[in-house]
Amino acid sequence: MEQYFCQCLYFTANHLARLMNKMAEEEFAQIGLSPTYAFLLMAVKDRPGITQSELSNTLHIAPSTTTRFVDKLEVKKLVERKNEGKLTLVFLTEKGIGIQAEIKECWKNLSKRYSDILGPEAAKELTNQTYLAAVELEKHK
Repeated sequence: MEQYFCQCLYFTANHLARLMNKMAEEEFAQIGLSPTYAFLLMAVKDRPGITQSELSNTLHIAPSTTTRFVDKLEVKKLVERKNEGKLTLVFLTEKGIGIQAEIKECWKNLSKRYSDILGPEAAKELTNQTYLAAVELEKHK
């Protein structure tokens, strides 16, 4: 049975995701954010005034999840919403802007952590191959 699991992309991808999520959660615990919240804040920094729909597409999460995340980040005073016609736009607050260096440091620490284990080249190659596989699979969903 173990051999089957090792040859199953679904099983191995989920196993890897759980391990990576645990590492990432540990790295981001120091700033009190989940890695997904950090990605959302980075997306808003990159595109001030991004819509929640665009955030959902960028982060590959359901719109209801995006709404819940933005709600929580708004309570933490890291983002704010502004209505423009029928659209709700999301912007970073001063506090959200101020935490960006810490977010970048957490990503750097996470990258170093798994690169130290896998080796820098293997980590880059695994990341690239995983990304390319996701892009290809998404084309056919």
